[in-house]
Amino acid sequence: FLALTVPLLTVAATPVVTQNNPGVLLEEFTSTELRSRIEQGATTILIPIGGVEQSGPFIALGKHNMRVGVIAAMIAQKLGNTLVAPVVSYVPEGAVNPPTGHMRFSGTISIPPAAVEALLEGAAASFRQHGFRDIVFIGDHGGYQQNEVRVAQKLNRVWGKGDPARVHALLDYYDITQTAFIEDLKKRGFSSADIGLHAGLADASLMLATVPSMVRTDAMAHAPKPGVSDGVRGDATHATAELGRMGIQRQIDTSVNAIKALLNEHPR
Repeated sequence: FLALTVPLLTVAATPVVTQNNPGVLLEEFTSTELRSRIEQGATTILIPIGGVEQSGPFIALGKHNMRVGVIAAMIAQKLGNTLVAPVVSYVPEGAVNPPTGHMRFSGTISIPPAAVEALLEGAAASFRQHGFRDIVFIGDHGGYQQNEVRVAQKLNRVWGKGDPARVHALLDYYDITQTAFIEDLKKRGFSSADIGLHAGLADASLMLATVPSMVRTDAMAHAPKPGVSDGVRGDATHATAELGRMGIQRQIDTSVNAIKALLNEHPR
């Protein structure tokens, strides 16, 4: 799987799942191995939510999927007794016909909000059935944060306060990239116009620090600067992995602290 190499936050090769190094990705376990891990105390599971959307000419379509998968694994490793579900890759991205927003650009995939909420409900119910007690939604995209909240509130209400399982919408994971990380970049001398709202310096730096192959650095160095008509809001030309590592560390630390607080509120 994609792992954390301390302290550089670089992507490492896939390790073998062994008793001493059980890994964190649900899909890499057999059913019996997973049952054993749950019985041994791994009762928290992260459900990473990504999306497939255009990010201009320099960042690949699977940005959110790849990024949230890598960072969720880092968070799980730091928490301990935590596993990571498969990335939810299909999310709302706007109207399909006539196309709006990112759907105006090739490759974006959009599903109705009700569909992704039903998917999250089904996944959470499945994990509850298998013995997970804290089910955490981690979304890499701003557009569906409230969908996460609605699903968590609905399931917690239906299951009731006495149920051993709870669902959490971890908005802190995304929010920190829009607040403290932006301030970090501004302190480095970058303007709001450079940092951008989409596919700019912040976005590209986060990708360079997680899955750098998703960023077309050669094209970025030589091609004309893209703009809003190209699906870009910001300037990625000065993006670096070093800058991205600041943001990722913010996301990891903030998420780990927030999840620990949630677990303390909901003793196992």
